[in-house]
Amino acid sequence: MFGSTVLEVAIGLACCYGTLALVVSTLQEALAAAFSLRAGMLQEGIKRMLADPRFDALARMLYAHPLVNPQGAATVQGGAAGGRPPASAPSYIDPRHFAVALVDTIRHGEMSVGAAIAGVDDPQLRRTLQALYAHAGGDLQRFLDCIAGWFDSAMERLSGVYKRRQLLVSWLLALLLAILFNIDSIHLFRTLWQHPVLAAQIGAAPGALDTATLQQLWALPIGWNGFPPTLDARFALQAAGWLVTASTTLFGAPFWFDLLQRAINLRSTGAKPAPSQAAAGRLPKVAEVHALHDGQAQPARR
Repeated sequence: MFGSTVLEVAIGLACCYGTLALVVSTLQEALAAAFSLRAGMLQEGIKRMLADPRFDALARMLYAHPLVNPQGAATVQGGAAGGRPPASAPSYIDPRHFAVALVDTIRHGEMSVGAAIAGVDDPQLRRTLQALYAHAGGDLQRFLDCIAGWFDSAMERLSGVYKRRQLLVSWLLALLLAILFNIDSIHLFRTLWQHPVLAAQIGAAPGALDTATLQQLWALPIGWNGFPPTLDARFALQAAGWLVTASTTLFGAPFWFDLLQRAINLRSTGAKPAPSQAAAGRLPKVAEVHALHDGQAQPARR
């Protein structure tokens, strides 16, 4: 069974790391929405797929299709010249819609699919479409399915790149917050180990980033006592604590909150209490009563 000190240290660390990860994820989502990171990443992926790095040829025409970008189609057709991205770009494109829009874009009216593919300017893209069309056996429906599968595969690779970039952004944000608020994991661990009562007031895992969550966080030994710090061996240890704190956010807030909830439940459960002496003293009396009852039940012998 864990000791109370170990539990309190685990609770304090999990609360700190979970709250920090929640703050980082909130800031990250706000930055992604403010700078349209998902839409920009999707557009970069389609530009690479369609061999249109300047966004002034096939990719721009595809973004003008209503199935791909219904809100910004008019903007792309009329005002986004010179390779500039449209004012309203989608963050997600359905693979089936992409396939239909791409075929409709390269056909230019009633042109056959084979002739439309042969008229694609980029040789690599033309070869890719010809291979997909040959694999479909000339059937339009199967050709659309092949394009949708090609798009899905490209988006899976793009999602991997986006997640790696977001992990780096998450780590940098966590490091910045750790420095600003002096969230030193080494100092935090030492203080909680010596004074576990500091984490005793944490009674439940926070469910959202609210005032109560921040109050629980500020109850922990974090923050600056003096600034600027002295550049000595203690500062090197403090910087190491910042790096450890920033690295913990890579696990994500759900991991730490789940660990926090388990630790709190374990603390509230505690060890099973031993039977008291009074209760232990009553047990023989109960046995005597049953024995007496059994003895009276037997017929008397004379």
